[in-house]
Amino acid sequence: MNAFLITIGDEILIGQVINTNAAFIGEKLSELGVDVIGSSVLPDNENVIKNEFERAFNNSDLVIVTGGLGPTHDDVTRKVIVDFFETELVMNQDVLNDIKKLFESRGRQLTKINEEQALVPKIAVPIRNSRGTAPGIWIEKENKIFIAMPGVPYEMHLMMESFVIPKLKEKLGDSKKIVLRKNLLTTGIPESHLYERLGDLKELLGEAKMAFLPNQFGVRLRITVEDNNEESAKSRIEAIEQKIRTKIGKYIYGKDDETLEAVVAKLLTDRGLTLAVAESCTGGYVTHRLTNISGSSKFLERGVVAYSNAAKVELLKVDEDVISKYGAVSIEVARQMAEGVKSISGTDIGLSVTGIMGPTGATPDKPVGLVYIGICDDTICTAKEFRFGDARLLNKDRASQAALDMIRRNLLGIPYDD
Repeated sequence: MNAFLITIGDEILIGQVINTNAAFIGEKLSELGVDVIGSSVLPDNENVIKNEFERAFNNSDLVIVTGGLGPTHDDVTRKVIVDFFETELVMNQDVLNDIKKLFESRGRQLTKINEEQALVPKIAVPIRNSRGTAPGIWIEKENKIFIAMPGVPYEMHLMMESFVIPKLKEKLGDSKKIVLRKNLLTTGIPESHLYERLGDLKELLGEAKMAFLPNQFGVRLRITVEDNNEESAKSRIEAIEQKIRTKIGKYIYGKDDETLEAVVAKLLTDRGLTLAVAESCTGGYVTHRLTNISGSSKFLERGVVAYSNAAKVELLKVDEDVISKYGAVSIEVARQMAEGVKSISGTDIGLSVTGIMGPTGATPDKPVGLVYIGICDDTICTAKEFRFGDARLLNKDRASQAALDMIRRNLLGIPYDD
């Protein structure tokens, strides 16, 4: 089965709202083994919508539409559906009862325009909506399926999970292919270097697929395996993961939706270790990420933002002569910052970040994006140089990620030799 996705709404076309619906639906369909062959975003224009319905319906087995089912004048999707399928609207009592219950629960007066939301195309099966007033629409015609749902993600998600996905599974039956995905999360290595280290991808993957998905925090490797047997698919994807780990294992910090801060938090907690952080250019961002993790009080003792040179000297006991000789952005100062925050807090590990985020502050010898990250424990006190580029906010993301990865590598005994 193949599918085409249509998102309707002027607000999406002009950039006021991000189209998360297509991403969510596409992922869910892919998990079912349904091939998404295309996606479009349309204005609230009846002629444009009708033309796209015709094109999508003629060229795919499944069409899923979101948006334009509300009660206002610019919500024209339902009207176009009626015209396209040459049907009529009829009152659905179950949907009307749902709307009445919703208004009663919120202590609001039901109006005629709200009651009209219970009008459903005669040939459709309504997809009931417990989170809003607009029902979804399921139509089967010419051995094809046409689905329309509200554009509000909160409402659409529930319809997908409770009605659309189970019904599609039923339709697919035994013909449904198994599609498994696994995401390996890497950091500290560019996409091109990963590609080189992995070598011959055909030999590595066989019939499986892999996508390289870079962002400011690292590169996500998405492995996709299709099979007719679930156990076979699991076995294949695990074998591929192991091959990848033998080649680039030290750069892999997690899987799927894990964050690096969650991985670091677990490592520190499992080992019963404590951490203190001294930040300059990141302004507390490393500490912020760590405190996003529930239970961070078990391992995080303090975070110090020592932005000025005076603060570094006063709070972290950095040597003034070292700052004068090497500058605040230097490997020597980073090392002393890590050592100082560990000393004043009495923790097992001290971590530090100092750098030039930009766009100003650079010198001929120290460009924007130059960052030094220090780490100090009971056996070592060291620092490493990084060069991230010239975008200030991206540099903060990259510096915080590199700092967290310094802790991960330190705890796992992985050398930071590149």
